[in-house]
Amino acid sequence: MINWPQVLRALTKGEDLSADEAAWAMNSILEGTATEAQIGGFAMALRSKGESAGEVESFVAVMLEHARRVEHDFIALDVVGTGGDSSHSVNISTMSALVAAAAGAPIIKHGNRAASSSTGTADVLEELGVHIGLEPAQVATCAREAGIGFCFAPLHHPAMKYAAQARRDLGVPTLFNILGPLANPGLAESALVGCADAARASVMADVLHRRGVKALVVRGDDGLDEISTVTTTTVWDATGPAIVQTTLDPNDLGISSVDPELLVGGDRVRNALLLRKALAGADADMGDDRDRVLAIRDVVALNAAAALVAYEAAVSGVTQGPLIERIGGQLPRTRAIIESGAALRVLETWVKVCNELTT
Repeated sequence: MINWPQVLRALTKGEDLSADEAAWAMNSILEGTATEAQIGGFAMALRSKGESAGEVESFVAVMLEHARRVEHDFIALDVVGTGGDSSHSVNISTMSALVAAAAGAPIIKHGNRAASSSTGTADVLEELGVHIGLEPAQVATCAREAGIGFCFAPLHHPAMKYAAQARRDLGVPTLFNILGPLANPGLAESALVGCADAARASVMADVLHRRGVKALVVRGDDGLDEISTVTTTTVWDATGPAIVQTTLDPNDLGISSVDPELLVGGDRVRNALLLRKALAGADADMGDDRDRVLAIRDVVALNAAAALVAYEAAVSGVTQGPLIERIGGQLPRTRAIIESGAALRVLETWVKVCNELTT
């Protein structure tokens, strides 16, 4: 019979857990039977050893068994990051998701409050008027009617509350940081996933590939958990029959490298304002934020283009050609959407649908 001493002993010896051992440990945590000491020891032992793809795949499967799932009848896309990059950047993945939604990709986004930025996805969406506490069926309705829905992690993975205190006490990134982006309650069939940790990024790509999710896992070579426009980005392309690791240089796509300070955000009010300015189109009143808004538009257009590459792979199976060419093919589309203000109109429709569902 599997028990905690057995699991912890194996990990401290540097051994990978079997699928049964990994599933048992995660079930123990999510059922509330593991102690804080056991959860903390487990997380740190895994961190020291390095999580294997097999272990993480088992953890994700158990998380989804305990999740409040979002049922839908369309191919969905998620644009998400692990956080933990300490960049305090604007909400790049949120803006990229809105642009991808305006391009016709139904988004089921999974996220939480702030991790690496000053303002997390949930924080900025609340500030923008989106109801983040929707039931699973309501999230699906938003995705169908507005083009985008949001799964607030604590509501869709309620059993994760048992790990919350240990995570806070540890104060360092652990396996729980990578599980969220892999355990979308909507089971999105395609994803752009950012990971600040290069070793874990390759594991995440492996897990997504095993699960049949058409995904691009990205890590800016400046440590950003997005595709960076400050420098190059390492990409694990899991959209095809095998995972291909490559380097993406924004300069090759006509995007000039930017000062990282231009991508730094602020509190939720400031980030919501920058989101509106960035997505408002050619006639936006940029004011003193002109350079910042233009830099944000570039990084959002690039990330949204990559997200659409993953989505198209899920819809049509198109995975041929160099990745830079596939992203470059989507870039004029995402730029045009930003210039037209279509992404901001998606947000306005989303807020309207949320209000109808909650009144």
